[in-house]
Amino acid sequence: MKKECVAMLLAGGQGSRLYALTRDLAKPGMPFGGKYRIVDFPLSNCSNSGIDTVGVLTQYKPLQLNSYIGSGAAWDLDSIDGGTFILPPYQTSGDSGQWFKGTADAIYQNIGFLDLYDPEYVLILSGDHIYKMDYADMLAVHKRNNADCTIAVIRVSMEEASRFGIMSLDDDGRICRFTEKPKEPDSDLASMGIYIFNWKKLRAYLVADAADTESENDFGKNIIPKMLRAGERMFPYYFEGYWRDVGTIDSFWDANMDMLASDRINLYDPSWPIRSRSPKTVPQFIGADARVSHSVITEGCEVYGSVESSVLSCDVVVEAGAEVQYSILMPGARICAGAKVAYAIIGEHTVVARGATVGAPPDGSETWGVATCGPNIRIGEGMTVPAHAMVYESPEVEM
Repeated sequence: MKKECVAMLLAGGQGSRLYALTRDLAKPGMPFGGKYRIVDFPLSNCSNSGIDTVGVLTQYKPLQLNSYIGSGAAWDLDSIDGGTFILPPYQTSGDSGQWFKGTADAIYQNIGFLDLYDPEYVLILSGDHIYKMDYADMLAVHKRNNADCTIAVIRVSMEEASRFGIMSLDDDGRICRFTEKPKEPDSDLASMGIYIFNWKKLRAYLVADAADTESENDFGKNIIPKMLRAGERMFPYYFEGYWRDVGTIDSFWDANMDMLASDRINLYDPSWPIRSRSPKTVPQFIGADARVSHSVITEGCEVYGSVESSVLSCDVVVEAGAEVQYSILMPGARICAGAKVAYAIIGEHTVVARGATVGAPPDGSETWGVATCGPNIRIGEGMTVPAHAMVYESPEVEM
């Protein structure tokens, strides 16, 4: 069944820089913004862009993510002639089985899936970015340029350019140089990790790359440089909207806080809905003596204390006398009476007991940072988790 374009969503990332938050969960499955998970954004973009066939490549701790995505019905991606397909690593005949070695290897190991649809184009996506993008517009630019590869790009400051794949253009606007995370970048054009390839062209490069024992089997490090050296037609697609790579504690916290700023990312636009598989739970309840300001309060929450400039996921409880400021509370978290949480991330089903303190407002010091408590732990009565601390397990003594 031939398709014009098939999307391949790389959703197997461990998210090691999120530490305790992703110990038991792949980064794309992380709760975000109250009612979402990170993977909702690329899946919704696919649905809104008219791309109805999506392969989701999972690897690290995939059970919860696989269960969450299911058939793709929540994103209207369960059509008869398309759909959402979970594609984990698998064992082949005569093979002991292995993890995906790199982003390109993940696609190579699923050549059979792509050949089934024989697409004209393949859209490669990352499962851990927060943004809204019309992939149909990017595909139109790809066709107009008669390109072999189109890379979505944003402009970044030269100070942060070394964190990205950086490219330079020739006088015709074609990509002429691409360097993955250069120490001394010479351009501010950064790759977003979103690519469109002509499938037959990419297929040949994937097969050759798989046979190269020196390759890291990565798009940024191997496939794209090889295509440039071969003189393939490669062009940028300029993106000027909101985009966040939420790969660190600070960037994850920042992106959640951005939801409270009306000029950052609009999640209330009916023409481009961000869909999610929301849990079936009761409505939120705000107590008579509660104080809530400038916050996202999701279904199932019970708030009896004070909540300021924070994001509360479903089924969170803030008891009377508890104070929450500039924090992210993930599903099922409970902040008990007299507890104080400030500039912190509280993991799923974690309890901050009576009189405990987690985090602190910025004090201008170099050691200050967002405090983080992992999922399913208990911060005991009267305990203190200082700013910038990372708690993986229930502490037995005050930190």
